[in-house]
Amino acid sequence: MYPPIEPYETGKLKVSDIHTLYYELSGKKDGNPIVFLHGGPGGGTDPLDRSFFDPSKYKIVLFDQRGSGNSTPTASLEENTTWDLVKDIEKLREHLGIDKWHVFGGSWGSTLSLAYAQSHPDRVKTLVLRGIFTLRKSELRFFYQDGASHIFPEAWEEFIAPIPEAERGDIVLAYHPQLNSEDDETRLRAARAWTKWEMWTSKLHVDPKQVAEADDSEWSNAFARIENHYFVNNGFMRDGQLLEKQEIDKIRHIPCVVVQGRYDVVCPATTAYALKKVWPEITLHIVPDAGHSSREPGTSKLLVKATDEFAHI
Repeated sequence: MYPPIEPYETGKLKVSDIHTLYYELSGKKDGNPIVFLHGGPGGGTDPLDRSFFDPSKYKIVLFDQRGSGNSTPTASLEENTTWDLVKDIEKLREHLGIDKWHVFGGSWGSTLSLAYAQSHPDRVKTLVLRGIFTLRKSELRFFYQDGASHIFPEAWEEFIAPIPEAERGDIVLAYHPQLNSEDDETRLRAARAWTKWEMWTSKLHVDPKQVAEADDSEWSNAFARIENHYFVNNGFMRDGQLLEKQEIDKIRHIPCVVVQGRYDVVCPATTAYALKKVWPEITLHIVPDAGHSSREPGTSKLLVKATDEFAHI
């Protein structure tokens, strides 16, 4: 990854009567524009996200999605759907005076990248995606019900602790009332437990520092509430919509590189493989010694290689 850099411009963009987005620009002012779509949903951006791109070639655009990071109001679920976010990306592009840009996204960011590209294929130069997630019911069931729990039993036990045993037939649904409770203690306990589960499982080798991030109640509250909101609503799309032939046909001409950790249990490789089957033109790299995180060495190396190769397009 490239050395850390600071943005040369930050701003706020009002996208609705409720929501205002934080965005930042870094790298080369007149460079090749690329937009970074963060994960979660609800995760927000991180300064290290700038380092996937050559700052001498790219105009790097980072922004926090509705309710996330420095965008306001924090943790808001109102007017917060996949398609609201797709419209926001377009509003930001227009606001910045960009005609076409590269799109980079991992995990939920890959979901949003595909949804955006399928909605606005004429505005996307290339796609660089990591940890493919299409929000199918089978994917949610694996991570939140019966799959990852077999690999991380001790973390799973902590994750389900806030949920009464009688309600554990649908963990995502059972978390919903707690994450939306008016009682701060109930809501924040649930948010920390929800977030800790994902932090526990995101790397091939569990990173205690990443797990400790769940203790940040403000960040966990936004992350957990927004994720759960999207998941109980099936991403506000048809099950498997992003993989449907008529949707893939809209973006088949766009160069796309996918980097997928072999041992990613958050977004298992089966989804990246399903994408490759319906879109054989993509370049799919399966990293043999990586989990879900973009920060793992094999994954980050291939992501940077992809952005370097696309810098001239």
